[in-house]
This record gives sequence, structure tokens and C-alpha cells, in this order.
Amino acid sequence: MIMMTNHTHTLADSHQHDQHHEHQHAHGKLPVVLFFIGLITFLIALFLPASIVKNVLYAATIILSGYHVIEEGFIDTWQATKKAKKFTPNVHVLMALAAFGAAVIGDFREGALLILIFGGAHFLEDYVEKKSQKEITSLMEMNPAEARLIQEDGSTTIVAVETLNVGDQLQVLNGDQIPTDGIIASGHSAIDESAITGESIPVEKTTGDAVFGSTINQSGMFTMTVTKESSDTVFAKIITLVEQSQKDLSKTATWIQRFEPAYVNIVLLLTVLFILLAPFVLNLSWYTSFYRGMVFLTVASPCALAASAVPATLAAISNLAKHGVLFKGGSYLANLAEVQAVAFDKTGTLTAGKPQVTDVFIDSDTPEEKQLFINIITAMEKQANHPLAAAIINAFTPTDEITVDTDVELGSGLVGTYQGHRYRIGKPSLFNDVPEQLETFKKQYVAEGKTVVYFAQDTRVVGIIALMDLPDAKAEDTVRYLREQGIRTIMITGDAEQTGLAVAKQIGIDEVIGNVLPENKAAMVKQIKAENGTTVMIGDGVNDAPALAEATIGIAMGEGTDIAIDVADAVLMKNDLEKLAYAHRVAKKLDTIVKQNIAFAMLIVVILVVLNVFGLMNLPVGVIAHEFSTLIVLFNGLRLLKRV
Repeated sequence: MIMMTNHTHTLADSHQHDQHHEHQHAHGKLPVVLFFIGLITFLIALFLPASIVKNVLYAATIILSGYHVIEEGFIDTWQATKKAKKFTPNVHVLMALAAFGAAVIGDFREGALLILIFGGAHFLEDYVEKKSQKEITSLMEMNPAEARLIQEDGSTTIVAVETLNVGDQLQVLNGDQIPTDGIIASGHSAIDESAITGESIPVEKTTGDAVFGSTINQSGMFTMTVTKESSDTVFAKIITLVEQSQKDLSKTATWIQRFEPAYVNIVLLLTVLFILLAPFVLNLSWYTSFYRGMVFLTVASPCALAASAVPATLAAISNLAKHGVLFKGGSYLANLAEVQAVAFDKTGTLTAGKPQVTDVFIDSDTPEEKQLFINIITAMEKQANHPLAAAIINAFTPTDEITVDTDVELGSGLVGTYQGHRYRIGKPSLFNDVPEQLETFKKQYVAEGKTVVYFAQDTRVVGIIALMDLPDAKAEDTVRYLREQGIRTIMITGDAEQTGLAVAKQIGIDEVIGNVLPENKAAMVKQIKAENGTTVMIGDGVNDAPALAEATIGIAMGEGTDIAIDVADAVLMKNDLEKLAYAHRVAKKLDTIVKQNIAFAMLIVVILVVLNVFGLMNLPVGVIAHEFSTLIVLFNGLRLLKRV
């Protein structure tokens, strides 16, 4: 069997961040090789007696092991300065200057040690950051590359996915990765759709069912018809969305990025002032003043601050992607932690989107007559095409397959004839002869927000059927969670307010706004946002598009649809409202971790600077403390990779 191959598409290929610990530099093998050569020269120098050779070897360590530090420091600073048209340094410059400064005053060993510690830690930090992107990177590497195209003579040819056209027929074998979006033309299988929905249980698919590119055919063989260009598939849109999420940062992360060059400039200025003033203010020698200036350059570097937000945000986005929740950017995820109100569309969001029979009463004298009426109702509904027909058919079990001559009369419902009797199924307003008991049932069901249908023999109503679009099984738990968090919940529905209230009562929604036309939903969301602040709108992503756009965060109930991905800020790839509660927990934890990281990073800088001023800090210890604090911040962010 020929297995499908994959594109190798990594985040580092997609784009690169423009700052220190957010760099995704493709270091390659050369810097690593040079680093270890520098480590060897350092170890050799360590055992040599004091001599020029010893210092030359230490200087070689600074150049070799610090190659990537110096490159990223001076070259990136030059490029950023050229782009911004003002001096825009990064933290690598501070480390490179500190190492060179130590060498200038004759402390070659300490300069070399600084570079070794910082350079080694930098490689480790890169590894940690890449780990935070592991789930997303794995997702992106699943993009299919080849397909089995069925030729006119029935044979198959392996072709690149990019060459497929809408309408092409493809063969998918057991174990294959489905190459693109389409519809099964023949055959059936169980398909692993976890890459799209986050659901690990395979989904049974057969003729006429939609299939998605990048998902895995786990059993059987089928043929499929291509329905989309490769660039328009659900998975392609997910990749675009994920790449966008890497570029869209939270306000905190953006602030840190903008603050870093200014901070580095301040550190450089304070270093010069310290070196020049310390001999007079602190009565230090010029050597000691310069040495402590180099220590200050090191310990005041904002490496930990720079790593406070972005790696943690990437880890959180990775976590959510793994669980079927996709955010278009860190800013939306950060805003979710501050949400004050959540507005829900009703149909298909809080409810299953399909009516179900909830209550049935048939007035009959004998069980045999009751079953006959059930057989007649089922036979009539099988000839109808109204939305309630399927629900009624599914609710009843006929004992005999009978034929009822049935007509659909406009405004009169279904009318049929069987064994000399005339039967009618329709809305209550069509009937006059209604027993008091059935009229009582009707009032009760209508008050509960249900749709009522009468069944009549000749002119007399002998049966009543109540139907309702029932709440989603997980909606109640999600709404309860939101209310426990102090978040206001509102239902916005085009249905009658009474119908909305019936659903809201079952699941605990705070407020219902009924009879709202799709074009007016956005105005309702705007009003809710004005009253409450940060507002989430959750809908199906199509007719709710204006409201999703108006909300602070628009979340679409995706069910794997590309339309939902296009219109929303976030997508629940499987229509599972519990994922909203999970996303909120992740957002809250992300907010906590970022605040912890920023506070810790700044505290360490203050402590190290103070210790340095009082002469209680040397260069190697300063570097170790500085890098240790950065790694703590990174690993703290990595906690978001685990299930919250």
C-alpha cells in the first residue's frame, strides 16, 4: 500500500517574531558546533597557567560560543534600527557588551563564562519555547500532500493535492490520510477526525457524508468527490487561523515587545552613568566601577520579562487547539479571562437545532385504535416534507406499514383518507372540535414553549403532539459554570420570547431577548457590551456573523465548518459548549501565570541590581541568576500545556 506523505510545515517557516526570547531563529548546526568548540577552548584554558595563550583561548570562547548571541544582538539590532529609523537594541546586545567589557578589563574568564552560561541557556530556552508550540506544529505537519486520483479508465494515479479540482474522484484506502474536503461517493468507513474536531472517537461515514482533508481513514475503502480547492479546505483554514494566532499577541505581550528596546536603552544609559559616577559616589576604583557596570548590564537584562507572556500564550493556544478550541490570536484568549457577559444564540447553540417530540396524547377507546392512529400518523408524515415530519416519524413505532392517501394542503396541514375516514394533522388554529382535555394540554405545552400539532379523525381532534428543540445536554453545565464565575448570561433568539424563556428556564440563562431578527442581533450585542463590558457572543457563525463581529470575542459553534472559522474570533470545532468553560479556565490561568511571570521577572532584576550596587554580586553568579529566572518563567508558562 502506498502511504500518503505530508508537507513539512513548521511555525518557524511561517514567520519569526522580532525580539529576544520570541525569536524562532533557525540556529542550524553551525552555532551549536561553534558553541561546543568554544566550550572546549574554555576547558583547556581553565587548566593552563596564567598567560597570553590562556586569555586568547578565553577570548576564542567568547567569539565561538557567543557567535549566535553576538549575531542576534548586533545584526538584529542593526536591522531593527534601520526599520524603525531609531536605535532599537535587543537584550543580546547587553550580554555581548558585558562579555566584551569583561575582556577589556582583563577578566577574560568571566566574560567567557558569561557567554557559555547565556549561550547554553539560550539554546535551552529555544527548546522550551518550541515545546510550547508542539501541538500546533504537529497539527500543521499533518497537511496532506498527495491523493489517489481515479482516471477515466478506473485506474488510480498518485497526484499532488494542489493539482486537484472540484469534482475529481479520489480513492481512499484503509489507513490513508484523506487528502482534501469532499463527499463520499461510495463505500463507508470509520474516520478519525481529531485533527478537525478534537474528538478522539472515530466517526462512522457512508455515502453522501462529508469528509475533511487531513483526517484519517481507519477502516474500509471508499471513493470521494472533491468539493473544495486544497486552499479552501477546513484544515487549510485551520492552519491559516493558527498561524494568525501566533502573530496576534495579547496587550501584555505587545506592551512587553514595545517596551523592550526602550528598556535596553535605559539599561545602557544607566550602565554608562554608573561607571562614570560610581568612583565619585560610591568611592570605587575605576576597575570595580567598570566591572560592576558589566554585571549591571547582565542582571538588568529583561530576558525573563520578555519571556513572560508570549511562550505562555503559545502554550495556552496549543492546549486549546489540542482540545478542539481554536483562537485567532492571543488577544482574544486574554480578553476571555475578563469576560463579563456571554450572549448565546438559541437554535443550534443552546439547543440541538432539531425539534423532538416531547409529549403525545391520543384519545382512543382501545389500545388497538390508539395503535391504528399511530400507524396513520406515521404513514401521513412520511409523505410530508415539513421540518417536524422527521421528528414525529422518529417518535412513533408503527406496527403495520399502511398506505394513506395524503395531500399537503396549503394552510391546512396534511389531509389524508383511510378506510372511509378523513384525517388531518396541523396547527391548532385549523381545528374547531377540540375536547376540553386536549385544549388543556395545548395550553400547558404552549406555556412551556413547545410547538403543538393536532391530529383529527374526520372533524374531531383525537390526538395532540408537542415538539421542542431541546437544550443541548451540556448547555446547563456550561451556563452554571459561567454564573458561578459571576458572568451574566443572555439568550438572543428570533423565536418568540415565551419559547426562549422555556429553554432558558431549563438551563439557567439569566435573561432572554426574543423576537430578534438576524440583522438586529448585532445591535443587541452592542447594547449588552455597553452595559457589561467585555462580551462574548456565541452562534453558528453564519446568520449570527454581524453579532459575532460586534462582540468583544465572537465564538462560533464550528462542527467542522469553514464558514464558522471565517467569521469568528474563536471556534469550538465540535459543537460542545463545555469547551467554552474549559477555554475560560485556560484564559484565567494564562492571565494568572503571565502576572506571576512579570512580577517574578522584575523582582529578580531589582534584587540582583541592589546586590550588585552593594558589591554582593559577581559576573558569573549574575548570569546564572539571570538565566535561572528566565528558565523559571518559561517553565511556568509551559504548565499551560497540561489540561486545566
